[in-house]
Amino acid sequence: MQNVATLFRKEFKAYFLSPIAYVFITVYLVVTNWLFFQGFFIMNQAEMRGYFSLLPWIFLFFVPAVTMRTWAEERKVKTLELLLTWPVSDIQVVVGKFLACFSFLAVAILLSITVPVTVWILGNPDPGPIIGGYIGSFLMGAAYLAIGLWISSLTENQIVAFILGVVVIFALFIVGNPFVTMVAPSWLVPILTYIGLGSHFESIGRGVIDSRDIVYYLSVIGFFLFLNVVTLESRKWE
Repeated sequence: MQNVATLFRKEFKAYFLSPIAYVFITVYLVVTNWLFFQGFFIMNQAEMRGYFSLLPWIFLFFVPAVTMRTWAEERKVKTLELLLTWPVSDIQVVVGKFLACFSFLAVAILLSITVPVTVWILGNPDPGPIIGGYIGSFLMGAAYLAIGLWISSLTENQIVAFILGVVVIFALFIVGNPFVTMVAPSWLVPILTYIGLGSHFESIGRGVIDSRDIVYYLSVIGFFLFLNVVTLESRKWE
């Protein structure tokens, strides 16, 4: 556990040693606030469903941008081999990096607290969907991060890691969308709906905290972190 904590602190501090982190967070907050409030005042309804409906698409680009350098940079500057010789297990390295990425994303999400405060001042919103939306945002963001980290471990090119991350996440998100399920065979629809990242987020965003949705996201996170560990182990054999 101490090794994980050490790696976490190292990786998390690295984000804020560069101005890129502040640029990422600023752009994220500006874009989400502008897009949400542009429609909020037109609809004239005190709710945040419009805000949370934006997040899967904002995260689609924001999260791969956060994870693209995590492993790719290590491989490019040849520090991955040095890291793998440390007295830490592959699982500890992967978990440490994942927690650092998740903490960075959590900071960005929590800094959006001004949005629900503003909505609360202007109206009397139902707290259930807001709380559910934030819980869903953390779970969906963590799943996106796990996918992005695995993709980053496959290449030393950050741009390639970003593009592949966007493509894979988009595919897993859109597979459960009605646009896809309405043309799929009826027997395949329940499977596609369950696999899709978006359908589970919509359920939690309505304020319904279903254990099946939580188990789904935790399973996705665990699966892709496992793939990340396998990739590192194969790197050792090389």
